[in-house]
Amino acid sequence: MGDWIGLIFFVLLIVGVIVGLKILAKPVTRTEAEFELNAAESASMLGASMNALQEILDPAEARAKEVKVQLKEGRYNKKKREGKANGKENSEEIKN
Repeated sequence: MGDWIGLIFFVLLIVGVIVGLKILAKPVTRTEAEFELNAAESASMLGASMNALQEILDPAEARAKEVKVQLKEGRYNKKKREGKANGKENSEEIKN
């Protein structure tokens, strides 16, 4: 009797897995706007962890991301001019 119960359990388990996979495999119909909104909203935890791992393993990639952000914001390679007004002090030092 115990063998039959085990066999029935495994058959029901296999049937449940097959039915579950068929339900999950149905394509979801949605508009392009819905897809774009969903893609923009949810950065998955797996994707975030893979980005963090990539930054740890390849520091140049992390620096490249920073440079891209700075280029978009327009502040890459901009030197701060502190203490000098219109460069007058610098030109006087050169003449002397």
